[in-house]
Amino acid sequence: MTTSNRRILHAHGDLLAGSFGFEVLTRCVPDQPFGVYDDVSFRAAAPKVAALAQDMADGVDALIISCCADPGLTETRAVLDIPVIGAGSAAAAAALAFGGRAGVLGLTHQAPGPIAEASGTECCSSMGPTVPGTPEGFLTPTGIFDALAQAHMLVDAGAEVIVQGSTGLSSIGMTAVLRDRLGVPVIDPVTAAGSVLLSGAGRRPAHAG
Repeated sequence: MTTSNRRILHAHGDLLAGSFGFEVLTRCVPDQPFGVYDDVSFRAAAPKVAALAQDMADGVDALIISCCADPGLTETRAVLDIPVIGAGSAAAAAALAFGGRAGVLGLTHQAPGPIAEASGTECCSSMGPTVPGTPEGFLTPTGIFDALAQAHMLVDAGAEVIVQGSTGLSSIGMTAVLRDRLGVPVIDPVTAAGSVLLSGAGRRPAHAG
């Protein structure tokens, strides 16, 4: 999501630094004021993410695409030799590791592609009449309360683990709230990506030649 708000811009980097001790450089793609929230915004963001990743690659050891739709992940991995991790793919892998029925708390009533497509994950997505639609919806005064209500609906519907299907929830510190209130495991996509990086699972073999 394009933003000039420094608190929002650095929220994910601060979370990664605090959780894993990473030194984080954060940049946002241009001209995506509402983030990635549907097929059109995904297609618009993918080449921007890949271009920005190439600009950043010389100064970093790895890249995390901090969006649950993983825009530009395939394109970026195709041109870079450093680890490139998508928050959505990392969250999906964590859900598979937990097993059971995953409730996806996201922007719409459909889970982001990388989470929905994860083989073996039984999903139920955000429920009820109100979903934010775009990441900025979580930044409203009622964002935390609406997300908590949706999460309770998912647990009542049989979810055994909650997957945060938007990194906008990471921006507002929703993980701690959900873990405190729900009594089931809660997967934060940003820290899931950090765990993949820390484990070395996101590393790619070096090219010979």
